[in-house]
Amino acid sequence: MSLKGERLKDEGSRLQVTAAGATAGLISRFVIAPLDVVKIRLQLQHHSLSDPLTHADARGGPVYKGTLPTLRHIVRTEGVTGLWKGNVPAELLYVCYSAVQFTTYRSATLLLHSGLGEGAIPAPAESFVAGAVAGAAATAATYPLDLLRTRFAAQGNDRVYTGLLRAVRQIAREEGFRGFFRGLAPGLAQIVPFMGVFFAVYETLRPALSQLDLPFSSGGAVAGTIASVTAKTGTFPLDLVRKRVQVQGPTRGRYVHKNIPEYAGGMVNIVRTILRREGVRGLYRGLTVSLFKAAPASAVTMWTYERALKLYTSFGERRVEDL
Repeated sequence: MSLKGERLKDEGSRLQVTAAGATAGLISRFVIAPLDVVKIRLQLQHHSLSDPLTHADARGGPVYKGTLPTLRHIVRTEGVTGLWKGNVPAELLYVCYSAVQFTTYRSATLLLHSGLGEGAIPAPAESFVAGAVAGAAATAATYPLDLLRTRFAAQGNDRVYTGLLRAVRQIAREEGFRGFFRGLAPGLAQIVPFMGVFFAVYETLRPALSQLDLPFSSGGAVAGTIASVTAKTGTFPLDLVRKRVQVQGPTRGRYVHKNIPEYAGGMVNIVRTILRREGVRGLYRGLTVSLFKAAPASAVTMWTYERALKLYTSFGERRVEDL
């Protein structure tokens, strides 16, 4: 068998890649769920304790300051389970997203190889293109779950939605089909460069780091962490815009932040509005916890994916041998 054939065999079949991606997303999501809730709460907050207009603007919702104080506030006012609000749609999101992402990434890579020839373009560029395509496909396919995750994480004790199916019916009734795709434009604008940069950095660093004698064979996890932090920092403002657009609509004033601004116009106009009202700092609310979240999330995802893929591949090989 050729070297190319051996490599593709080691990468697993389409089903094995999909199953490994889904497994990685499921485990990763549960681990970082509390940080995700904190990030969303901070992103939706358009002022902080140090802002001069705090007392005028803060009525109707809590004012969070920092990751740990926000965690304590949620536990104190909503209980420990408050840290896992939106976890059901989020688990579905991460499983489906990871499965689509890894499957599309592999397919896009093979398509580039068949169309241009393997090695025709530099590996980082190839990873960028495949990663961007994978990110866009996964985002579009799973966006309604992302919107539901945000809305559940944004609601406090005064619940806007009492269950996942009821939320789907309510959004469909009050906002129509388009309501499930609020913020898709900034979502796609953010995920394409994010995933492109992520996979380009990851595939560049992974071979070198895998040669190092790191604990628990964590070269892939370290590469995933560095890649995620790099990509997240560069694209964070668009992620914040997406979150704020996702909670627009008839329920905007019912979330834990009852003073979420109403935004008009497209993505560029929303960015200008935030800059005018909150300054550059406003586009990066929640960045610190987002980076804290990105590191373990990417590390767990990539570490779990590689091991799950090896497990499923070895299981498939054993079944073939038994036949």
